[in-house]
Amino acid sequence: MLIRYFVDRGHACCVERSAELSRTWRRRGRQARRIQRQVMSTEAVDRGAVITIRRMSAIFDWARPDNVQPEPITVDIWRELPEEFCRLVEVVNGDAVRCESPSRAHQKAVHRLLAMLESAAREYMAEDPSACLDANHDFDVVLWEVPRATIRRPDIALFECVPADVRPMPARHLKIAVEIISPSHVKTDRLEKMGEYAAAGIPWYWLVSVSDTEVTAIETYGLDHSVGHYRLARVLKPQTAFAVDLPIRIQLDWDQLTDLVL
Repeated sequence: MLIRYFVDRGHACCVERSAELSRTWRRRGRQARRIQRQVMSTEAVDRGAVITIRRMSAIFDWARPDNVQPEPITVDIWRELPEEFCRLVEVVNGDAVRCESPSRAHQKAVHRLLAMLESAAREYMAEDPSACLDANHDFDVVLWEVPRATIRRPDIALFECVPADVRPMPARHLKIAVEIISPSHVKTDRLEKMGEYAAAGIPWYWLVSVSDTEVTAIETYGLDHSVGHYRLARVLKPQTAFAVDLPIRIQLDWDQLTDLVL
């Protein structure tokens, strides 16, 4: 009887433990299914949000095969394109590349530096009446036409006088190309455009650094024709340099290059 008791008790314990394990697994199963439903619900919401964003974003309406540029842009094609389109893009090896909208500090720096280059050009021509120099900003310059055209829009340029109807202006007329460094286009300004302007034979290249309110430095580079790239000539900083002498003498008024945004 004692042996039977222990056997029956052991059997009961096994049955009870089995029932407890079964309840545990059922409970865990319910928890797993609840978590799965929550995940599926979250994924559905996320998919809905993505679909909503895609429907709202104009980029998805634009990204269609029929909107791909059909052929390389040549200089002849460029001259026939609408002016409002040309103001928004540059052409790099035949492909249109969108330009970003400049900041207020960027725009102010352009206008104030342009005034200094224009003043320098007038003084130079007063000393040498046979010379004709001009300065302007944000206009088309063709760097080369073959094998595919590259047309850039320097922030500022000092150039030999050319007729107003010459568009885009050939790079051979430029004396200085100036770019205000944009935070999102540092690579473009420091590498791509520097290499392109050198390849086009532009003698001088200025890179202008701007903070939120002022010009912090002007790097001037001269073209080394023997190797075909620019070499750093000077780094001009506020209150340390007030003029450059090449290619013409240009006075720098640093007071005009501060308080760009009030």
